[in-house]
Amino acid sequence: MNSDRIKIFSGTANPALAEEMCVHLGLKLGQIKLRKFSDGEINLQLLENVRGADCFVVQPTCSPVEFNLMEILCMMDALKRSSAERITAVLPYYGYGRQDRKDKPRVPISAKLVAALLERAGADRIMALDLHAAQIQGFFDVPVDHLFFRPVMIDYFKPQNIQKLTVISPDAGGVERARSVAKRLNARLAIIDKRREEANVAEVMNVIGDVAGQNCLIVDDLIDTAGTLVKGAEALMAYGAASVSACATHAVLSGPAVERITNSAISEVIFSNSIPLSEAAKACGKIRQLSVAPLLARAVQSIHEETSVSALFE
Repeated sequence: MNSDRIKIFSGTANPALAEEMCVHLGLKLGQIKLRKFSDGEINLQLLENVRGADCFVVQPTCSPVEFNLMEILCMMDALKRSSAERITAVLPYYGYGRQDRKDKPRVPISAKLVAALLERAGADRIMALDLHAAQIQGFFDVPVDHLFFRPVMIDYFKPQNIQKLTVISPDAGGVERARSVAKRLNARLAIIDKRREEANVAEVMNVIGDVAGQNCLIVDDLIDTAGTLVKGAEALMAYGAASVSACATHAVLSGPAVERITNSAISEVIFSNSIPLSEAAKACGKIRQLSVAPLLARAVQSIHEETSVSALFE
């Protein structure tokens, strides 16, 4: 690819992912000087010419969310003011995606606010991976390419030919995702019925479907504190499951998540590398990451060459 016509930049949230994408594309990561003033303000400067270039900024807005969000906004503003031809915000993880509606009085729709900020900062296009709610695409007035971890996940599990496999949706909202995975793995489907009284607190109520003697695979878009995951695994084992493993796109893993997974009956948890793992998560023998760099790199190439991206959606 012509490195004068396409540029890939990365913030500090996940530079390893951006570097791996560049390897697949045969490009060098764009040079940028990122510093902080003593009071924490972000100070940055692009160290190469971007005039007329097709620029991609790779930055998951994971923890620290506000800092990483502000960093990508500043990078895009710098690109816009440096006459980049097109700016694509590559968001392997879209922070605030869980706040996509008014579910109680007098609350913000923060996912919409973030969309407005990204557009105002200069994003001409958005590339996202497994948004918490697909309708977040509608919060943008620019094109959105919504990619999925599912093909990478399927490529990992299918060769294992797991016998008596049942794919589990951890809640009613994830049934479509779980059904899609179950179909491709030729597996059965079951659902965990849960009641959430407040954020990050879930109470498992029931398991819908027969999981007795089954090897269960819980499929979700993200795992935060792992409370839902661990309680779901306990419920499945109580209903006679032979084993429980899990797969999620985003390893948010805040608070006691890693400790909970370590001490649970779950045999393995698979994540994408949309969010870098903490040292504690890396040390956990139950946690493994699969790379989405090849998937994102192919999408970048398709966008740059103006070819179809739809083949990457599945």
